[in-house]
Amino acid sequence: MPTTPELPIPMRALLAGARRNQPALLDLLRQLVQAESPSDDKAAVDACVALAAAHARALGGRVKLHRQRAFGDIFEARFGPRTKSASAKPILLLGHLDTVWPLGTLKSMPCRLGEGRLWGPGALDMKAGVAMAFTALEMLTEAALLNREIVLLLNSDEEVGSPVSRPITERLAVESAAVYVLEPAQGLACKTARKGTGNWRIDVQGVAAHAGVDFEKGSSAIRELARIVETVSGWTDLKSGLTVSVGLVGGGSRNNVIPAEAWAEVDVRIARKADGPRIERKFAALKPVDKRCTLAVTGGINRPPMARTRSTVQLYRQARALAAELGFTLEEAATGGASDGNFTSALGIPTLDGMGAVGEGAHARHESIMVEYLAPRTALLAALLAT
Repeated sequence: MPTTPELPIPMRALLAGARRNQPALLDLLRQLVQAESPSDDKAAVDACVALAAAHARALGGRVKLHRQRAFGDIFEARFGPRTKSASAKPILLLGHLDTVWPLGTLKSMPCRLGEGRLWGPGALDMKAGVAMAFTALEMLTEAALLNREIVLLLNSDEEVGSPVSRPITERLAVESAAVYVLEPAQGLACKTARKGTGNWRIDVQGVAAHAGVDFEKGSSAIRELARIVETVSGWTDLKSGLTVSVGLVGGGSRNNVIPAEAWAEVDVRIARKADGPRIERKFAALKPVDKRCTLAVTGGINRPPMARTRSTVQLYRQARALAAELGFTLEEAATGGASDGNFTSALGIPTLDGMGAVGEGAHARHESIMVEYLAPRTALLAALLAT
């Protein structure tokens, strides 16, 4: 059994502090949820980033904004002593402020407290994790327990694949001793493994013709696409954790016209890093059966898998021992979903994911967090940062 790491403060004091700070945590969470921040609306995301930046500065954080053109600005804040020694590298707290919800969602899905939960768009994924991180940092700052630098990075494009934030995440990760990802828990468990993700688009160009007069002169892009859908779907291998899902399709112009155009968008999940190059080669090798049709295939693997490495297991065991001191059991889980933690883990940096809130309904109308778990999990996060 792992031993409980030494702490400069009793765990019961951290838990009591988290409970005292819970009303302020919930108030901050309400503010973040009410600052709607869909990934594709830079102005909205920037407003939410500004809210986080103001809060960080009030806590004494050293804030840096990585300015972006097409996406919201990326938030970086540093707390505690400036790290200069290689033996005391910073700890990276990793999260995001963008959500999948369009502006105006609050009208039909308001932020509210009720039934032991806080409800609202982005509450679980993952603004509660952000509020928990701020609360843990505030507790440790007030108790003078920050003995190394903590870097809080909040990205603005995670929900759309992190196209601009990935280099920043990776640069900060390689400078860090460990990464704690503020994504929601898997049930009650933290996450020690995630699948990698890939996205492809397949465009088929056929030959249009009158469906009654010149049928034989046409070449159906939809029929060709149907063959392709069957082909790529057949690449799924559940035993190895590889799934290929055609999620969107379209094509044609009118029902009496041989369709000249069709397209599909494909989601791929991989559990093994080696499956990434292999599946990319398969997509690149796609050829039309009907030679009058042409294909354009774009896309690739976006996030590598987050493997259950020895260093991540060590972090988990440390967290489990601390959780036991707080009075709850912390299990571990693997998930098919991906996060920015996939990037940091692939670099070999110890990464523990799912350190945020407990709840349900991420990306769904019933998105909510369970209030009863906020204080214990915030105390756990604070304990991990203090060890």
